[in-house]
Amino acid sequence: MSSALNAKELLIRAVECDQVGRILEAQTLYTEGIGQLMQFVNGEPDEAKRKGFLTRIKEYMDRADAIKARINGKLMLGEVVSHVSIDENDTGFDYDQLFGKYMDDKTVEIMLEEPYMTQNYQYQNLIRFLELAATNCPNLKYFRLITKEYKDAKNPDQQETNLGQIKGDLERRNVTVCIKYEDSLHDRKIYLSNGYIIKIGRGLHFYKPANPMYSIGLVNYKFRKCLQTDVDIWRNSSAAS
Repeated sequence: MSSALNAKELLIRAVECDQVGRILEAQTLYTEGIGQLMQFVNGEPDEAKRKGFLTRIKEYMDRADAIKARINGKLMLGEVVSHVSIDENDTGFDYDQLFGKYMDDKTVEIMLEEPYMTQNYQYQNLIRFLELAATNCPNLKYFRLITKEYKDAKNPDQQETNLGQIKGDLERRNVTVCIKYEDSLHDRKIYLSNGYIIKIGRGLHFYKPANPMYSIGLVNYKFRKCLQTDVDIWRNSSAAS
């Protein structure tokens, strides 16, 4: 019964997250809980019990579908509240200046769609973004990263190791982390549960390397030269729902 009990615990947590509006985390928990419950049901020899479990599974699947529809609705763009065009070699654009004011104590969940997470500087950019979240979003409870899976020929486990370290650190700070791999991912997007959506043409990776390495801008990205890109901040029309 251990798998059934574990599934029950996951589904109870899913309902709790759903009730308080943490829909990204609820979606993950429903998916995991339903999967584990299905595995248990497949091994249940009692037909009557199987039917009972399948009825409950159908109820949870309906809830999961409803949450998926809510998430899709919140990811629909509403009105543009800010547009910034960054020209080649511009400086003065760190994450905090660009969108820090939209990350606040009402942000309890964040979803980041960032296709490329393979190089050291890309992991560093992710850390800088998460440091901003840790500073500005004291009530953050859930972070989902969607990226492409990458297997380096010399070190095929490097991506998993690096993201695992980041996940472990966030979870020690009481933030649940979900990492999903989608090889067809192209768009870059940051979804904040307070209703804002941040779209950056180049995603998080629009900074040029410090040159020379030990120069102003190595640590404070406000002094870093940038690649040309556009930043749009949208306010979702259903944010109040």
